[in-house]
Amino acid sequence: MNTTEDTVPKKDKKKAPHSKRFTALAEAIEADKMYEVAEALELVKKNATAKFPEGVDLSVRLGIDPKKGDQNVRGTTSLPHGTGKTKIVAVLAKGDHAKEAKEAGADHVGDEDLIKQIQEGFNKFDVVLATEEMAPQIGKIGKALGAKTPNKRNGTVTNAIGTAVKEIKGATRVEYRADKGGVINMPIGRVSLSTAQLTENFTAAVSAIVKAKPTSAKGKYLVTMTLSSTMGPGVPLDPALAQKVAGA
Repeated sequence: MNTTEDTVPKKDKKKAPHSKRFTALAEAIEADKMYEVAEALELVKKNATAKFPEGVDLSVRLGIDPKKGDQNVRGTTSLPHGTGKTKIVAVLAKGDHAKEAKEAGADHVGDEDLIKQIQEGFNKFDVVLATEEMAPQIGKIGKALGAKTPNKRNGTVTNAIGTAVKEIKGATRVEYRADKGGVINMPIGRVSLSTAQLTENFTAAVSAIVKAKPTSAKGKYLVTMTLSSTMGPGVPLDPALAQKVAGA
């Protein structure tokens, strides 16, 4: 005997891809329009209606081939007005460098003892820095750290350890890295900053990305650019005008 469950088809309970709030905000963005930076930032700030202080994020699709080793785009830059996000910093250092890191405000400082803690599962940190003296030891914890592994290319292996700690703790220093699709996603502040302050942060971010252009990359470099708040829809930018604003 067939039961009701057998004979009556179940309703499809697929959820809508976006909330009504998100959809309404997205409708305020003109289709096929490429916005200027200041206008886009004003719209992003207006659309940040979540019940918490939203961040402002920049997404850039680059005209690179991520599969080629010489076209990996990554690095760090300093934002004049910071990201507004405080990070927990761990530092691998000895002697005077360790003292310098502590005085600069590092949350965890050590050498072999800190390496052992990380090997045993300690991971209460957002960023790991290391001095050049400690660089040979990094391989012991590379697997445990994953993307947080310090390296010279993004400035997390450095002897200017005090400066690096202050920049990260002050939320002015940000790291950028193109993913497998050639896209960079990076924070450039919070909606509580003024449009002028966010524009200055945007300028620093785009200038750094442009300067990091691989010499082997041909054709258009900044393919598409989008600004958005943490919970808001993306606002497309005109890459040419954006690059001009950034003076890059």
